[in-house]
Amino acid sequence: MRSPDRSGRTGVVVALAMVTLVAGWAIVPGAFARRDPFAVDPDATFRPPGATHWFGTDSLGRDLYTRVVYGTAASLPAALLAVVVALLVGGLLGLLAGYFRGAVENVVTRVIDVLLSVPSFLLAMSLITTFGFGTVNVALAVGVVSIGSVARLMRAEVLRIGSRPYVTAARVSGRGHFAVLLLHVLPNATRPVAALAALEFAAAVLGISALSFLGFGAAPPSPEWGALIAAGRGSVSTEWWLSIAPGVVIAVVVIAVNVLSSYLQPKEAGI
Repeated sequence: MRSPDRSGRTGVVVALAMVTLVAGWAIVPGAFARRDPFAVDPDATFRPPGATHWFGTDSLGRDLYTRVVYGTAASLPAALLAVVVALLVGGLLGLLAGYFRGAVENVVTRVIDVLLSVPSFLLAMSLITTFGFGTVNVALAVGVVSIGSVARLMRAEVLRIGSRPYVTAARVSGRGHFAVLLLHVLPNATRPVAALAALEFAAAVLGISALSFLGFGAAPPSPEWGALIAAGRGSVSTEWWLSIAPGVVIAVVVIAVNVLSSYLQPKEAGI
């Protein structure tokens, strides 16, 4: 793991604090926002950001800060689901391809090439159109799109680790394939994959928000981040905070996760 200088260490601490805060929003939103995210107040419509409403209010007088906080409970778990799908499927494919070689590697490599050859956003939209709209389907589609990147990195790491003396010694000693993979190969391949997983999480947040913005994800009145930006796109010139506030939150989360990913990335791993 890298030893960052003082400024780098400060950036990592700030990024970790931001990610922790947003994770708290997702787990216990009521501890950070006391209002009801769906409560309508006709007397408080289109209030700009201020002391009473930190992020302002929307056309129905709903507190935007509260809706952004509660929207985290939809956006972050969806991004996490996408990363889990990518890690499980892509990691398994890369592990098998890098270890067994031969026909297995050829088949998996072709699958990876197909996944990486199709534009990711187009592939995600095609999958959602096929299987239906909704946050879960959007998350699964974004996860499938990320399988190729994870599988390619895992395969490269397994190929690198598989030539190490301790792996060769484990094979010669008579240990089975499952034991060698589980005890020797997989633990040593986790750090670069973890760094990539952080990057994929940031990409999943952007992808899910973009698809929700286009109407493929959560339906109104859900306060999912992409849906919140879409709700305010028609009045950006007047009620700018409706789209800017959730957009800034998304940007901060993505930047913070990228900073943490850079810190996790080993020096020798070229991701």
